Amino acid sequence: MIPEEHPLQQLFIELVGRHYAQEIGIRDPQVVNYVAQLLAEFCDWDQLLKIRNGAGKPLQDVGEMLVESDPVYGPAPSFDRERQVRKHIGDYTLFFAGMFPESINHYRLRRQRVENFVDWVKAGKESYYIVSKFENFEYAKVAPLFSKLSESFEQCVYGLNLVKNELEVMQHPITRGPKELLM
Repeated sequence: MIPEEHPLQQLFIELVGRHYAQEIGIRDPQVVNYVAQLLAEFCDWDQLLKIRNGAGKPLQDVGEMLVESDPVYGPAPSFDRERQVRKHIGDYTLFFAGMFPESINHYRLRRQRVENFVDWVKAGKESYYIVSKFENFEYAKVAPLFSKLSESFEQCVYGLNLVKNELEVMQHPITRGPKELLM
């Protein structure tokens, strides 16, 4: 995990906080901090691929992740595993739908995947909802956060798209000052 004091984490907190508050009206510090931490965490490719099947293969296909999360008819050995995978599905779909929406259809068109039959927004929203229903013991404090993420999933995706757009502008040479161009 990237510490809260890290400049990258601070950048994401500032961008997510501003866009969520100004453009979509989400001013909940828990939601803002969670989404900012998610962006920082997913800068590490291994975090994107942390869910693996029984054979140890990293899962990139949301459909396969949904199968992996099923504790009744699928391979998930426990409800804790279901929660872990469902949380990742929510995070994964929020991240890609918000930051790289163009990649969702790109991958679908190139290969046959189980997720061709999956609505990413619905899968993310439903996954956060399921995670929010784990309301006991060690999960009691965070359950309301996942309920909020489920309820405002589409707005959170849109807010991340605004963050993505601002990051792209920040990288463009025309938006930099003359001193920065010389370096």
